[in-house]
Amino acid sequence: MPDQLFPLPVIQNILDRDKDTPGALLPILHAIQQALGFIPEAAIAEIAHALNLSLAEVRGVISFYHDFRTTPPARHTLRLCRAESCQSRGSEALAAQLRDQLGLDDHGTSADGAISLRPVYCLGACACSPALELDGQVHARLTPDRLRALVDGCLEGETC
Repeated sequence: MPDQLFPLPVIQNILDRDKDTPGALLPILHAIQQALGFIPEAAIAEIAHALNLSLAEVRGVISFYHDFRTTPPARHTLRLCRAESCQSRGSEALAAQLRDQLGLDDHGTSADGAISLRPVYCLGACACSPALELDGQVHARLTPDRLRALVDGCLEGETC
């Protein structure tokens, strides 16, 4: 959805509420992303103006923190654990399988917007490695077949 279709009053309400708070940039960015699902380009200039920052300063913070998005999120987010425990139990092979199955790199989103792939460096499921988080739900003791079925379900529009 193009930026201009997003309600600028939502952004303005957040700015009016938080702009005078010390260290307001991060809370504002989080609030906008929470409200809209991402930080639209139109919001960046508004944020910079409200906080008396340059566009580069605002963009620099957005690009520094990997959880901020400047494009709408995929319908499903898959975060594969790449920490040592999961690596020792085959997560690198699962990562390669995902890259092949989805045709993405480790930080990509499928062209149809169905799945976003992101590495993570611990899900706290080390005793059940390898693990991934799909739309906030942890799936542990993954096998290549279980992973393929999970991804196929997302691609076919099933609830993951």
